[in-house]
Amino acid sequence: MQTMSKQQKQIIRTVDEDGVLSHWRDWHWQLRHCVRDLDTFEKALGVQLDARMREDFARTVAKFPMSITPYYLSLINTSDLANDPVFRQAFPSPLEMIISRGDMADPLHEGEDSPAPCVTHRYPDRVLFLVSNTCSMYCRHCTRKRRVGDLASIPSREEMRAGMDYIRHTPQIRDVLLSGGDPFLLSDERLDEILTELDGIDHVEVVRIGTRTPVVLPQRITDSLVDMLRMHHPLWINTHFNHPRELTASARRALTRLADAGIPLGNQSVLLAGVNDCPRIMRALVHKLVANRVRPYYLYQCDLSEGLSHFRTPVGKGIQIMESLIGHTSGFCVPTYVIDAPGGGGKIPVSPNYLISWSTNKVVLRNYEGVITTYKQPDSHEPIFCNRDCENCSLQLGLEDADEWKAVGIEKLMADHDETISLVPAGNGRYQRREDDA
Repeated sequence: MQTMSKQQKQIIRTVDEDGVLSHWRDWHWQLRHCVRDLDTFEKALGVQLDARMREDFARTVAKFPMSITPYYLSLINTSDLANDPVFRQAFPSPLEMIISRGDMADPLHEGEDSPAPCVTHRYPDRVLFLVSNTCSMYCRHCTRKRRVGDLASIPSREEMRAGMDYIRHTPQIRDVLLSGGDPFLLSDERLDEILTELDGIDHVEVVRIGTRTPVVLPQRITDSLVDMLRMHHPLWINTHFNHPRELTASARRALTRLADAGIPLGNQSVLLAGVNDCPRIMRALVHKLVANRVRPYYLYQCDLSEGLSHFRTPVGKGIQIMESLIGHTSGFCVPTYVIDAPGGGGKIPVSPNYLISWSTNKVVLRNYEGVITTYKQPDSHEPIFCNRDCENCSLQLGLEDADEWKAVGIEKLMADHDETISLVPAGNGRYQRREDDA
């Protein structure tokens, strides 16, 4: 049994009348004793909020409930609640009630890109498969606040079957991302069923699982769960650490179990004002992640979901953080900074500009130190002759068992086998006039 802090013991005594210390490492116990009311919150942490905060809390949870695992609650620094990054991610704020101009209920338009129940198909070769609407706690910055915990949005067996049928009958899908909610809130048996069915679809090459349990409920990463997961390779897991303080001994133990099972681990952080909008914090976070065999994958600009304006930073803050990482630490420590475009446009990488200018013979570049240099381009580039007959290619294509599907977007313009010469946005006035004059 790990050594427990005084705060953890106080939380156990508050949320469980039996007060059995061994329960702390039982993930079912953690879920049963999630803190959902203010009295329990105050008693468990030994704090007392002022009358204004209590009133704000009551107004906020009427729309956006609170639910915090005892474990994550124990990470809160009670000596500085207002500035604590764990508190800010877990405790309701009246600022969540403010709907700012530009806020949207579904900024990513997941509903519009849903060709079947539980499925979002936005990119050509991969889909999001929503298998749960339940989370181990309510993160205050959640982009799906509209549906997480909503009883009306719990996926039924029939909806899951329809989503699986869509994946089965859409051969360009090679990558399936399980999300929700949190897939790890399903039982081992139910998750095993889903993974087994996906394993049986020939064109599905890889399955990913998005989960925050290593952060807020590391007790969920049990030996039995890991033993089941190792039967379903190739399997990837992305988790969601936002601050270095979240990488506790329990979290590190959970990550070790997953990594030792041969599962590649990635992390998707969200840039949050007052939580991690600091180059030093983000550098400490990525260093802790890679030390625990977790590859920093994405740094998200906070979405335009309703009630999140107090968490959003200017994009310039994200660029500043990227400037502090690129070149200043190992390349595999650097996540890709992205904006998930409103309207379902997908993730758009945003990065500092290192290409200053270019000509026919040279490109001018600058490095992370500000050193400006040039790269000499080849005097001539003679590509191997291509007759554009991709179906019968005997030159470089050599895709073996891979299938080539219709090019999309800029790729269409670059592809030698496609005759498209321009992409025209819908509603273009000039083209409309051409049609009117025809």
